[in-house]
Amino acid sequence: MTKKKRSGNNTWQDHYTRQAKKEKYPARSVYKLEEIQSKFRILRPGQRVLDLGCAPGSWLLYAAKAVGASGLVVGVDLAPVTEALPGNARALTGDVFDADAEFWPAVGGAFDVVMSDMAPSTTGSAGVDAARSFQLCEAALAVARQRLSVGGCFVCKIFQGEDFQLMMSQVRDLFAVQKNFKPQSCRKASKEIYIVGINRKQEA
Repeated sequence: MTKKKRSGNNTWQDHYTRQAKKEKYPARSVYKLEEIQSKFRILRPGQRVLDLGCAPGSWLLYAAKAVGASGLVVGVDLAPVTEALPGNARALTGDVFDADAEFWPAVGGAFDVVMSDMAPSTTGSAGVDAARSFQLCEAALAVARQRLSVGGCFVCKIFQGEDFQLMMSQVRDLFAVQKNFKPQSCRKASKEIYIVGINRKQEA
């Protein structure tokens, strides 16, 4: 028996998947960053950008175009990036939770933007998945504290749950402006949302 093709979310998802393939991006997630950029203008020519959870490379490629030849985008992920990258982008394989990892000196510091599209392996339990997502956001924010320049911007994906407001509060402590934003290209049933921190404060 042939299964009937489902409509709704699958059709909607395929639109972005087909578009990503057409525009030579490895994943549809690029359109989330495109929407964030359109709304907040976090990426500008000449910037240094750190992309956490960069595999398979869509955000790396998009950011590299946005910052241009005078900028630099460095990505970090547990999984290697096999996509061909332009000269102003590079990807390192490593764990952002490992503060003592040998790759951190190669990452460098003084970034203008730190962004994270990291997501946990989902369990099917909304509470567990949200808690794991919160941990990844805290790790991304810790990296931003160490490597983001004053005046810089921060973007991270988080699954909405009981720790969401706590994460917003932590971002508020570090940035002059804090926003949350759900791109239209997110799956409608998804609990994911993006927290955006703009203009990192000078800490005492």
